[in-house]
Amino acid sequence: MQKWARKLGITSTLFSRHAKEIGIISTTLIIIISYSLFFYLQNITEDNIKKSLFEQQRNRQMESSKAMAEHITANLQSVMYILQGLADSTYLQQGELSGDRIDGLMRDRFNQINATTKVDGLFIADNDDITTYHLVPEGQRSFVNIDISFRDYVQKTHDTLRPVFSNGYLGIDDVYRIAITYPIINKESGQYVGMVGVHIPTIDFFSRYGNIYNIKSQYLAALDRTATHLTHSNAQLIDKNFFGEYTQNFTRHNKDLNNLVKSVLSGKSGDVVYTIGLGERLTTGYPISIYGEEENPTYVVFIVTPTSQIYSQIEDILFTQRIETFSLLAITTAAAIILIIFLTKWNSNLDSEVKRRTGELESANKQLRVHDKMQKEFINIAAHELRTPTQAITGYSELLATEPENGRMYVNPILRNSKRLQRLSEDILDVTRIESQSLKLSKEEFDLSDVILSIIGDYRSLLFDSEENISLNIVYEPKSITLNADKERVSQVISNLLSNAIKFTTKEKGTIYVVADRKSFETIVRVKDTGQGIDAEILPKLFTKFTTKSSSGTGLGLFISKSIIEAHGGRIWAENNSDGIGATFSFTLPTSQNKEQE
Repeated sequence: MQKWARKLGITSTLFSRHAKEIGIISTTLIIIISYSLFFYLQNITEDNIKKSLFEQQRNRQMESSKAMAEHITANLQSVMYILQGLADSTYLQQGELSGDRIDGLMRDRFNQINATTKVDGLFIADNDDITTYHLVPEGQRSFVNIDISFRDYVQKTHDTLRPVFSNGYLGIDDVYRIAITYPIINKESGQYVGMVGVHIPTIDFFSRYGNIYNIKSQYLAALDRTATHLTHSNAQLIDKNFFGEYTQNFTRHNKDLNNLVKSVLSGKSGDVVYTIGLGERLTTGYPISIYGEEENPTYVVFIVTPTSQIYSQIEDILFTQRIETFSLLAITTAAAIILIIFLTKWNSNLDSEVKRRTGELESANKQLRVHDKMQKEFINIAAHELRTPTQAITGYSELLATEPENGRMYVNPILRNSKRLQRLSEDILDVTRIESQSLKLSKEEFDLSDVILSIIGDYRSLLFDSEENISLNIVYEPKSITLNADKERVSQVISNLLSNAIKFTTKEKGTIYVVADRKSFETIVRVKDTGQGIDAEILPKLFTKFTTKSSSGTGLGLFISKSIIEAHGGRIWAENNSDGIGATFSFTLPTSQNKEQE
């Protein structure tokens, strides 16, 4: 029996030793397999993320190309409209093409154009194509009594009697330019009197829209309708035809790029990824159609981005994700070595963590898409809001210039639209201050009741003067409350809330209630309306940027109001009324303990 016991003990020891070795080997194999599988799946995941992020960058760059082309189109059209106003002015219509009165008129328009678009010459030529007036920046040479008929755009203006946007040309001062001309045609006789035009240096003009100097970074390039370079980060390509031998040698006759340029010159937007001597590039192009003729664009613009720059940004995102994931994996692996019995649970946790990380990336991408959508909506809204008063001001100003006897009729619309433009500009500036954390408060003591009464009085006057049939009632019972705050900013918040309530309240029988009261160490102000209430979709993001369901406005007022209130240390919120009619906007402001109500 002892002999068998000794044999059994020896066998048990050997089995235990082998079991330990098998356990160590199994654990090692599991770790190796786990790491190998992780790296394999990690590489697949990162490749998918890279492709997704690159495609997002491609789409964003195409949207940027479109926005840039539309911006350039709007600025060039603005110059054309100013030239049209000059051509239709009384002096030029009567054939007065020089003199003191013309000089004053032209200087005003020259400054107006240069406020948005860089031009270095504003000229008038008579019906024989001889310059009678030429205004240039101080220090530059002016050319008067010069025959300019040799210029193609001059002949085209003379022949077609239409405005002309020229191809690029090299001036006698070796500056590359484009020109915009507008014919002067007497409205009564129909006779051609001459033309008025501007010279635009292409480098100065396009540099306002993006980088045109550093070829190693994202830059823009532009061509005229003949495919000749107007601007390029390689200055030697300016005045060179894209399909000429010099440029083709530079691009190494890349077929993909050539096809893209041909497509954009035919009026179609597009993009391509290609490789030349400088490395791989992503290029997006968009036509500039001044007259709306998409198949025959006036100019075309391209945004060129080294893909290494895009991948560098992607790698920065992935590097942070790798560090976080690797740290977690190392900790989990250490736990697995010590507690092998929890290996299955560890794998489950790792899988959950990978899913969570993937969910975070998807959530971040979703938020980015939402933000992009909101910004695009804001750009469209802001562009519309800016364009409407600007066009009105320009139109009435031109009428005022040509019909000064009707000045009283035109001044009020100009003032009204100027104030509207000023309000929009102030909102945009406020958002910029808020986002840069430079919003400053100028506190003083004042009676809140006086502020509210003043604002209500202003809105009552506006409603009374309105051409619409408005019987909106604003109710407020004054109660003296002294605050130590920024009076102008608090007024801005109250005005925003009251304006919002008026906008969404039925004008024929609506009522708005304004209540201000002091409780403990804070003052509460409420603006309650009987309007349509707050849309359930809008309510959670009501005080964020660009949030609006109105047919007018930029959606910035409540965002600015929230920032102002929080800068004072207060709170602002909104809720639909319990009776289902209208909504109530409320905010609080802190009141010093020693400031008792009088």
